[in-house]
Amino acid sequence: MRTLTAVLLGAGSRGRYIYGPYAEKFPNELKFVAVAEPDDERRQRFAEIHQIAEEQVYHSWEQAFEQGKIADVMIICTLDRMHYIPAMKALELGYHVMQEKPMSPNVRECIELEQTSLKHKRLLVVTHVLRYSPFWSSIKKCTEDGELGAIGTIQLTENVGYHHMVHSYVRGNWRNSEETSPMILAKSCHDLDLISWLMDEPCTAVSSFGSLLHFKAENAPEGAADRCIDGCEVERECAFSAIKMYLEQPADHWARYMTHDLSQEGIIRALKEGPFGRCVYRCDNNVVDHQVVNMEFASGANANFIMSGLTQSGTRRVQIMGTQGEIMGDMDKGSFTLYRYSTGEEIEIKCSVQGDGHGGGDERMVSSFLKNVHKFDRNPSQGLTSATASLQSHLIAFASERSRLQQGRSIKLTEMYEKEEAGV
Repeated sequence: MRTLTAVLLGAGSRGRYIYGPYAEKFPNELKFVAVAEPDDERRQRFAEIHQIAEEQVYHSWEQAFEQGKIADVMIICTLDRMHYIPAMKALELGYHVMQEKPMSPNVRECIELEQTSLKHKRLLVVTHVLRYSPFWSSIKKCTEDGELGAIGTIQLTENVGYHHMVHSYVRGNWRNSEETSPMILAKSCHDLDLISWLMDEPCTAVSSFGSLLHFKAENAPEGAADRCIDGCEVERECAFSAIKMYLEQPADHWARYMTHDLSQEGIIRALKEGPFGRCVYRCDNNVVDHQVVNMEFASGANANFIMSGLTQSGTRRVQIMGTQGEIMGDMDKGSFTLYRYSTGEEIEIKCSVQGDGHGGGDERMVSSFLKNVHKFDRNPSQGLTSATASLQSHLIAFASERSRLQQGRSIKLTEMYEKEEAGV
């Protein structure tokens, strides 16, 4: 198969550390011929690594469309509110598109993206990467093989981990839903997608509760400064200290996401001047730090999802309860146990968790996308995480946030979809 060419919109963490390295590792499969990125250092570094011609190195995603279609595929890694317009333009130009989740923070735009991909007969893959990981694909195979009989209930817990919570959702890019997305969409559409995929039937109704419990001004301890590095009296006692997180851990762990200069001087400068040095109790964040979602499905089965940023680890734990068996698993450990009721067997299934931070799913996702592009003209499969497949989990996320804001009122998904499609 010939090497596919690609345009990258956004050379942030996903573009730099996932898609770029894939092209380096498999140059016969993927070649970046253009990049758009507003940050000078990220843009130039990506262009140098991939030997991109100067005339196809762009400051903005808009510039990447000025020459028309210049590659086979477009990979969109812009911020949440900058997904919809470039994805629509790319599909209309004839690109096959791989787009970071969420599709859009606007429900109507999600619907339009799915409709546009079908209208133009283009592949639009949403990066619900966990479906591709060995852990979740092995669980899916068990359900498809009938090991559990009919699924009655799924309970999934996402432990965000307090480090990730304060970095991304208190101090960082996804802290404010008015600028990006609600946390249930920005972070947990992965999990709602997994539940939708494993249940394999329409979700009919959703109710949800959640709040910003801890990371707000009234919880600041006495003596807390506006910045951890500005003589804060309680910095040494604070679990969320930016000094502990960015200066006292290896620089390439968290600091690489906030500054290009990973010297001690560079990190200190970023803590003094940038958003990541702020006290977690004195930020402009408004997204929840915990939320629960209850889902009803067409057969009468149900699911419960718990998301919490108030945890030590960042693992996901799952329990699937069926008429013939049960599964209990921990993604961090890469193993789950299958219980067969009829025989009393307990079968432990171990899955590789080597590779990226998504349990090995990232590389498999990119490979699957490229293979589907190659065969699309003769076999137009939309892929495992197409816009059509992803739309239901996005609708569940939107319904969850509406329910949360309405004190847990049950939201009917069909009614919500029909109103949005009609523009009501």
